[in-house]
Amino acid sequence: MNWSKSNDVLGSVNRGNVVESGLCTLCRADCQGKCETWMSSMRGREILYPRDFGLVTAGSGNTTHVGVSYNSLRIQGLNYGATGPVNSDEDLLFTDVNLETSFGASEKTKCRVPFMTGALGSTFIAAKYWDSFAAGCALVGAPIVVGENVVGVDREAEMSNGRITKAPELERRIDTYMRYYDGYGAIIVQMNVEDTRNGVAEYLAEKYGDKVIVELKWGQGAKNIGGEIEVSSLDYALFLKKRGYLVDPDPEKPEVQEGFHQGAIKHFARHSRLGYTNLSSYEQVRDEFYETVNYLRELGFKRISLKTGSYGMEALAMAIKFASETELDLLTMDGSGGGTGMSPWNMMESWGVPSILLHSKAHEYASHLAAKGQRVPDMSFAGGFGKCSNIFKALSLGAPFTKMICMGRAMMIPGFLGANIEGVLHPERREAVNGNWDKLPASVARYGSTAEEIFTSYQDVQKKVGKDEMKNVPLGAVAIWGLVDKLSAGLQQLLCGARKFSLEEISRYDIASGNRETERETGVPFITDVMDETAKRILDM
Repeated sequence: MNWSKSNDVLGSVNRGNVVESGLCTLCRADCQGKCETWMSSMRGREILYPRDFGLVTAGSGNTTHVGVSYNSLRIQGLNYGATGPVNSDEDLLFTDVNLETSFGASEKTKCRVPFMTGALGSTFIAAKYWDSFAAGCALVGAPIVVGENVVGVDREAEMSNGRITKAPELERRIDTYMRYYDGYGAIIVQMNVEDTRNGVAEYLAEKYGDKVIVELKWGQGAKNIGGEIEVSSLDYALFLKKRGYLVDPDPEKPEVQEGFHQGAIKHFARHSRLGYTNLSSYEQVRDEFYETVNYLRELGFKRISLKTGSYGMEALAMAIKFASETELDLLTMDGSGGGTGMSPWNMMESWGVPSILLHSKAHEYASHLAAKGQRVPDMSFAGGFGKCSNIFKALSLGAPFTKMICMGRAMMIPGFLGANIEGVLHPERREAVNGNWDKLPASVARYGSTAEEIFTSYQDVQKKVGKDEMKNVPLGAVAIWGLVDKLSAGLQQLLCGARKFSLEEISRYDIASGNRETERETGVPFITDVMDETAKRILDM
């Protein structure tokens, strides 16, 4: 399916090839716009409506659905009633919809919105824009995930006897979020094989205790091998090799070093190990996983989560079953169709289970456990989300088990955009915030020449933190507030149309399949079959 690069109704235009989330396949930190997510980061809920409002009328052609995707689900509406903790004797507005949610086994983590970030790990782009990402998510009350390998690639980190004793980059990431944390959201620290070997869990337990959620990881939607970064320094490549990583090509080989000095080799890729390569059965994986969870609990962690990628049905069932029996607080399932910092492109294009199929089976397996009276872990769906319509569909598809929607690139775009704008408005900060622009492009300048003019959410953030503190808030964080404002308002409108005035009321009855193939694969009834018998009874009365 080919998605249009431009949306004349919203005035949005994609720089590159478009995917279902509305993002480009390749998202650039220096992009000058103007996809829907990029524009929403400045203008918030304004982007929900047609441009030039008052001079135009608009109509959609998105009514013919081909194939199985989130686009092939339709959102249902009702013409009477209301559910949720509201006074149904009154006329209600979409702003009455409560989007607060929570997840957890025994200790609930409260969130103001059902959005969380994907893992923002050891890629340099995550490190560069972390201040914006962390401050923005803390301000809106959304969880953020510190991804894998952050400690292992930190040249300032210190180790003794194979264990981390100093981790300044990890501490910076946690402390930046905690500056604006007010009891909603969470800081989640992810650990892969390398992190476990380096003693990250022990370090976190001693330094932060149960202030953080620890997340175990089984791959991700975009790839089924370990995480990668690319470095352009021979010294850094040698450092990573000494830390125990696979570095490709091998920087210790004389011929590789000569190639680097001659200019033929310009980059080195760092790879992580695969987990469970020494195991060969379901029972062995189960036993090792349970042992790991028990060890983390002994260290003092009260909240533990699991992130798994788009493996097949066996691994999906294992993830749900293990998370149930070990009473994990959250299980994030990342489907193919999501992005990542540096996956092999062939792998991103061809590996794993597409998001809607993975999520449909997750609901089926969770329902199977529930029918047996077993606990179902709270779930988060990931894998190519950027629009409030698809967020609604995913929450409905996974109801009542899905509490969060995990977004990677969509939640990073406002950080890039805000940093670029801040670097122009305050040239003295450009290097510090990693701004990429020398001047405001026309796509931004049309809105004004100050942060107060450009960002519709600027005053909202200022009201929350105070005028004096605004000087410390990155404009990338203000942009995240803007994007969340748009996603929240759009989700409220859709929930209102379904007559659901709290997020917990959403159900599978709020969506329908746009074709028979989608009905078969998701278990969601075809749109004209939904309430058809009820309709005929009305006609026969």
